Formats: sequence, C-alpha cells, structure tokens
Amino acid sequence: MAAGYADILKAPHAARLLTGTLVGRLPNATAHIAIVLFTRAEGGSYTLAGALAAVYGLATAVGQPLLGRAVDLYGQPRVQLPAAVVSALGMFLLAATGTGPLLLAYTAVTVAGLFTPPLEGGLRALWPSVLGREERVHRAYAMDAVAQEVMFTVGPLLVTLLVSLWSPGAALLVINAIGVVGALSVVMSKPSRAWRSAPREAHWLGALRSPGLLALLGAFFFVGLALGSITVAGVAYADDHGRESVYGWLMAALGLGALIGGTVYGARQWAGAPERRLRIIVALLAAGYLPLILTPGVVAMTALSALAGVFLAPAIACAFIVVDRHAPRGTVTEAFSWLVTTFGVGAAVGTAAAGPAVEMGGTAWSFAVAGAGGVAALVVLTATQRVLAVPGRTQDITGSGPRTGTHSWENDRNGAAQPGFSSGPEA
Repeated sequence: MAAGYADILKAPHAARLLTGTLVGRLPNATAHIAIVLFTRAEGGSYTLAGALAAVYGLATAVGQPLLGRAVDLYGQPRVQLPAAVVSALGMFLLAATGTGPLLLAYTAVTVAGLFTPPLEGGLRALWPSVLGREERVHRAYAMDAVAQEVMFTVGPLLVTLLVSLWSPGAALLVINAIGVVGALSVVMSKPSRAWRSAPREAHWLGALRSPGLLALLGAFFFVGLALGSITVAGVAYADDHGRESVYGWLMAALGLGALIGGTVYGARQWAGAPERRLRIIVALLAAGYLPLILTPGVVAMTALSALAGVFLAPAIACAFIVVDRHAPRGTVTEAFSWLVTTFGVGAAVGTAAAGPAVEMGGTAWSFAVAGAGGVAALVVLTATQRVLAVPGRTQDITGSGPRTGTHSWENDRNGAAQPGFSSGPEA
C-alpha cells in the first residue's frame, strides 16, 4: 500500500508540488475559523463573524472557476501567484483595520476569497505531465484527497496555536504569508512553468458546456450538502450529551475514516469505468450517512462517524477521474475548480439547512439532512448515468496530444483551438 504512494512521491517534482499546493491552500482551509476568532477578538458578534466568513466562502466559490479558466488560458504562474498575493493582501487589510469599518471588513474578506488561487485544480491538471502513466495519476488523485483530510485537520490546530502564542491578527498574517510561499513554490517548479492547457474552443460556458460534468457537479453539490450538515449536527449531538469534546471525537472519527478509505482506495488499481465505480462508492457513502440518524451513545456514534467517512475520500478521488474524462478540451483547471466550488456551495447549504432541522425535529433530523444529501447524490448519478457513460474522450498515449509524453483526453469533437494557443506540443 505504502509502496504505491512512495512511487508517486519519488517522481521528479511530485513531492514539491503536493507539499506546495497543500501549504498554499492553508489560508483557504483555515479562513473560516481564523475570521471568526479574529472578529470575536475585535469585539464583534457571532453574527458578524458568521457573516464575514460566509462572504469569504461565497467569494471563493465565485472566484475559483473564474481563476481556473484564467489558468487554462494564460498558464499557472501568471495567475496563481498574483492571485495568492492579492488574496493575502485582503486578509492583511482585515488584520490591519479590524472589523470597525464594516464596509472595509467586508471588502477585505471579499477580495481574499475572490482571489484565492485555484491551486487544487492546478495540481490535478499537473499530475498527468508529472506522473505519466494513467494508473499513477489515479493513485495521485487518491493521495491528494487523503492529504486534504490531513490539511483540514492540522490547519485549524495551527490557527489556534498561533492565536494562543500571539493573537488572532497575527494568525491571519502568518497563515496567509505561508500560503503565498506555498503558491510560489508551486509556480516556480518546472512542471508548473512548462504546463499549458490543450487548445480549446472559445465558448462562454467553458467547462460547463459538458453535460457529463454538469451531472457530476449536481451530484457533488449534494455530497457537499451532506458533509456540511454533519458539522452542525455534530455540535447538536455534543450539546445533547453535555460535552464539547464529543464534537471533536466525532469530527476526528469522520476524518480518520476518510483517511483510511482514501489510503486503501488509492493503493490498488480499479477495473471498469470510473463513472460506474463512482455510483457504487456514492451508494456506500449514502449508506454510511443514514445510520447516523439513530444517534446512539457516544462510543457507537463515534464508530458510525468513522464508518460514514470511509467512502468520502474515495468518492472525491473517483470524481477527479470523472472530471478529467468529461472536461472539454482545454478546460481541465476550470473543471476541477467547478467541482471544488460546487462541493463548497453544497456544504454551505447543508450547514444552513441543518440548523433549522435541529430546531424543528432535534438532532436526528439534522443527521437526516446528511442522509438525504447522500441519497440525492446517488439519485442524480443514477438518473444521469447515460450522460456520464459517454465522456466523449479518446485516450492518446502516443505523445501526439498537447501534453507530450503523457496521456491526454479529447472532448471537443471539432478540435477548434482557442486563439493564443498553438496545436503542437506545449508541455
């Protein structure tokens, strides 16, 4: 199992790209908790803290696909690094001015979110040129999903450590400065500097003109909704049991399950179409969410949370493969960014829906939102299986595609090139 991941990390530039991307995404992974802690330290209310965090999240959702399209058009260094710097400056502005001038505070978090660099989609666009063989790329997607779970666990701990050692304002400054360093490490690497998107057809819809991609995004909106609702449901469950530590146990178990599932999934090669495999994984994911409605004792609930997390990372890793198969030619970074955005919007909706569910029917109802989200994701994938079954890509492993020396997939039937791109080898 470990040998497969070690093989990936031994590839030239692979460890640097993975580490740099994770470090570069640290501000985004910790922004919500950092904004809330900073706002409270400035004397702001929880309402204001939540509003600022929500604006940041909404701005990120808008900015990711737009910046992803810019990366596909102009390359990674010309977009990723400037975006990281501007995003950091937005957070620096918040730290410097505080929350007193409300308009300035909202402007700061909007800028920070809107210019969050699409490093996640950028890394997945780089893997084929770095790793070459398709099975190694698929394993890298799984490793990427596992690494995200680690980052989203360690990131908040780092913020709280910085707050305890210095202040919430210092935490904002340090985290975002680290993020710029991570982005710089990525864009200064040879694969990032050499990478160019495939020639693309000029179309205002960009990646969204793919029916298969739209079907996948619809499904993962509900996967995000399920995960977002669990964060609120877990708080309600902890309140019912009178111990705040219970929430930490549930979230840690969920993350541990995702780590185990992603590690096992990426350790082997899988036969058959990934679209069919994704339906099976999402069905298992939904089956893992439904027992949470029972809300048993703490020990049993912790075990159920771990089980619920097992199929999350495999679902995300498999979704990456499906995105790569359905994204129109020359839109791969934008397509990955749309997946990130849709998942995030779904999580926000799930968080918002779980609160009223708790008030109307209690904790079990809030976990029912998660179960319903998993089932809805499966329904979307099942209803659109004919669309997803025809990705419209033919594999090219001869080196004649736009990414020489790797595999590439073609989805635009007309092969029209976007102005400014040549049709010859580009990376």
